[in-house]
Amino acid sequence: MKNFLFLTLFLLAFIPTTIEAIEGDPEKGKELFKKNCTSCHSIDLEKKMIGPALSGITEKRSREWLHKWIVDNESLRKSGDREAIAIYKEYGNVKMNSFPQLSEQQIDDILYFIKKPKKTTKKEKKGKKENIELSQDQFLIKIIIFGLSVLSLILLWILYKIHVLTHLLSEDLFIHEKKKKNFWTSIFLFFYKFLGKTKKNWYFLSCSIGSLFLLVIYGIWYFLMQIDVNKGYKPVQPIYFSHKIHSGINGIDCQYCHSIAKYSKVSGIPSANICMNCHITIDEYKDDYIEKGKSREEYNKEIQKIYYAVGWNPEKREYSKKTHPIQWIRIHNMPDFVHFDHSQHIITGEKMIKKSKKVDLTCNACHGEVQNMDQIEMANNFTMEWCISCHRNTEIDTNNQYYKEYFYDLIKKRKGEKITVDMIGGIECAKCHY
Repeated sequence: MKNFLFLTLFLLAFIPTTIEAIEGDPEKGKELFKKNCTSCHSIDLEKKMIGPALSGITEKRSREWLHKWIVDNESLRKSGDREAIAIYKEYGNVKMNSFPQLSEQQIDDILYFIKKPKKTTKKEKKGKKENIELSQDQFLIKIIIFGLSVLSLILLWILYKIHVLTHLLSEDLFIHEKKKKNFWTSIFLFFYKFLGKTKKNWYFLSCSIGSLFLLVIYGIWYFLMQIDVNKGYKPVQPIYFSHKIHSGINGIDCQYCHSIAKYSKVSGIPSANICMNCHITIDEYKDDYIEKGKSREEYNKEIQKIYYAVGWNPEKREYSKKTHPIQWIRIHNMPDFVHFDHSQHIITGEKMIKKSKKVDLTCNACHGEVQNMDQIEMANNFTMEWCISCHRNTEIDTNNQYYKEYFYDLIKKRKGEKITVDMIGGIECAKCHY
């Protein structure tokens, strides 16, 4: 009997422990990984970020352990799990986020993506690199062509002046011109006969040509300065939305829809769920105001478009799983190299912006009288000159706690005097370009 038990224990010791297999969809896993994990873990999987590199983690840990760790790692540590406690200490006692909202299948999808990520082939990498290089080369070619075009105009003008001077020095100019005439010499003869031989007339001609050349250069410069200056731009949106009806007539506050404008860099595009807060009960337009050229039926069709976007059935009063995201067209679009913070202007600058621009709403200072616009449009030229002019004319609120804390000495020194935004660094390059 003893020999039988010993043999059984011996065999069990050498039988490999079966690890529960992980099966999932790597594509879904990749999307879930991007949404939930990339704030701490590199999608490269082999690079260490705030959290460890995850390549090979499915071989080191069991599926059951990984599930417990992802769903609620704090509970796993409290249970006394040595591995969980060791990882926690290794990374400076920084607690990993818990993800109780993820289902078992979703976690398996993430783990399967980590186990078998879709590797980008060398050919794909080379193709991407070539596309980037091609776009860069095309941009450089455009710049070079533009520069050469301007240089060509200058050289043509210089060559023409040399041509004129060489012919003036020739004694048999008129005899030669009678035998052979071309475009340039014909023009020269015309000016020569018209102006005569006096230096004063030739000086006048040279000044005129020089002025014309400078005017052309100014025209080119002015054209370039108008690129992406879009005052009056008002594209047709996929769903017609009248700010006048919503904000003006019904008095809906700007920040009800653009709720993050007060606390974020951007004002944000309201989700269709915001629309449904009201339109779940308002399925018909019944107000008296109707924009010129529109009809009540057209407004009702736009409400139906919202229902289509969110998958709402107004008859059954229920949502379906079929949604169709609204592809809004952006109107106010700052370049990537410009930093503009809505929260700074709305919270810190609200009082003085209203005073300086003589508006009731801070938003109106930049966006115009939005509450009176049916179709929203750009009301101002968002150029650097426009911004700098505002900073030079708008005072700071010396009673604001932010200015009191950071500019106490300046406020104390210039007590009773006007302190504008440019005096506290409001027109420094790095203020907006970093």
